Amino acid sequence: MIDKNKLNDLANRLMFKMEDGEYDTLLREFDITLKQMEFIGNIKDIEKVNPMFYPFDLELDDSYLREDTFNNEIDFNSMLINVKDYEGSKVKVPKVVE
Repeated sequence: MIDKNKLNDLANRLMFKMEDGEYDTLLREFDITLKQMEFIGNIKDIEKVNPMFYPFDLELDDSYLREDTFNNEIDFNSMLINVKDYEGSKVKVPKVVE
């Protein structure tokens, strides 16, 4: 169950503040979403339907896009001059969200 206290806790962890009216709006939206999920879950033989990514076929013309290429790559050792801490080939950064 999602309640105002849970939303407040999550908002604090994500370091943003919400007004009381925003909590009420969000709670109503969660309620609608949960009812929709319950409705979908009750559809007969829903587990037999293959999931789809889009409700229609997409035919994108991406010919105008350039090819992805790597340019000006630097090696790991050259990058280390800008790194305070690393482990193996991974850069360590300070934790910013609980």
